Amino acid sequence: QVQLVESGGGWVQAGGSLRLSCTASTSISSFNAMGWYRQAPGKQRESVATISSLGRTNYPDSVKGRFTIYRDNTKNTMYLQMNSLKPEDTAVYYCNAANMWNTYWGQGTQVTVSS
Repeated sequence: QVQLVESGGGWVQAGGSLRLSCTASTSISSFNAMGWYRQAPGKQRESVATISSLGRTNYPDSVKGRFTIYRDNTKNTMYLQMNSLKPEDTAVYYCNAANMWNTYWGQGTQVTVSS
């Protein structure tokens, strides 16, 4: 059973930065794609960043230029560097990974941005 464990969430003032980590219990090079999603209270879960096995990244306009996703295969860890945080970034952030057989989710980590 693959496990994804997120860390790095917390409270930060608007304009601040946080870095989220997602460590897998298996080699992340086995995943076709990985990504970060978030869900705010009363809203649907949305993608904030994805990265393919070839390193191609994709961001929605709401975070483009502020968030950076990257992966370190040697540490089996994916990261999300979040800069210039806004109150509307407040949400539970989830790590996601997919191979050709399954999709896996982490337990989520809370990010709270105060104005």
